[in-house]
Amino acid sequence: MEFDAVYYELDALNYELGKLLQTKYANLPWVEIENHNFIPELAAADNRDFPKLKNHIIIGLRKTHKYVPNHKVSDWLVPYTSSGCKAMCLYCYLVCNYNKCAYLRLFVNREQMLDRLIKKANAAPIPQTFEIGSNSDLVLENTITDNLCYTIERFGREGRGHLTFPTKFDMVNPLLNLDHRGKTIFRMSVNPQDIIRRVELGTAPLHARIQALNNVANAGYPVGLLIAPVILLPDWERLYSELIDQLADELSETVKKTGFIEIILMTYSFVQNAINTAAFPQAVQLLNRETMTGRGRGKYCYRTDTRLVAETFLREKLSRRLGTMPILYIS
Repeated sequence: MEFDAVYYELDALNYELGKLLQTKYANLPWVEIENHNFIPELAAADNRDFPKLKNHIIIGLRKTHKYVPNHKVSDWLVPYTSSGCKAMCLYCYLVCNYNKCAYLRLFVNREQMLDRLIKKANAAPIPQTFEIGSNSDLVLENTITDNLCYTIERFGREGRGHLTFPTKFDMVNPLLNLDHRGKTIFRMSVNPQDIIRRVELGTAPLHARIQALNNVANAGYPVGLLIAPVILLPDWERLYSELIDQLADELSETVKKTGFIEIILMTYSFVQNAINTAAFPQAVQLLNRETMTGRGRGKYCYRTDTRLVAETFLREKLSRRLGTMPILYIS
């Protein structure tokens, strides 16, 4: 994975991972910063410069450790070892403020974060599940830091309950022989290949994601399938019908018998639309004012009637082709 510059907090170099990254990217220019949350020269960039910011790595310390209650697959959303991503999905919910969230930020105080997580997990009255991948793609990050391997094995030895994360990448070979002890729930995010190609820029193709999910399930991990975000383009019925058919044909029997399904319809924002219009002028238009309505400050979601049609279609198709996999929720 190629980058063109490293922005770093000086204290990060006092940590083992910070020193390893300093050696790994010694050939790149290193720019000292005061705070990974605000880098003035990047904050001043134009919307059209969004792809350029994706070529930077920011290295710092995670200072915020607030756990947010969640009631889907996990009990808690946990700020963890990275934020942002190298990929450029046009709908990415992390792009609430592109000059803060666009680029990949790596946090080197992983021991501190996992110490806290394990302490909370072991003190809970009943086993809890912790979502550690809501701010980044940890499979992608792992190719740089090995943080996911470290986390899975250490939590397997010391933690109670489960960890979970979603991914759009297929670089799972380092995970297959880990001593995970069934405590990490691996979830693969999927979309029709045409949407992956046109909208989920820089991510793994669908067939590779399916094979990665099969491999992880075969390695004994609990697994899930995340159909998200569902994007209602003009030909969405054909696209998602073909997706479900391909999943039914290519998913292993292990995934079909043990896995679950989550479905999330796309939420879009004014900020994302402004960035995409400037940075990707030829890209597919995701904002459809005929099928979408405002929700909250500067956000858009599909209208209730439109959602109902999509939910009914997906439930019926999944029931016919992947009926052994329960749908945990549609949101």
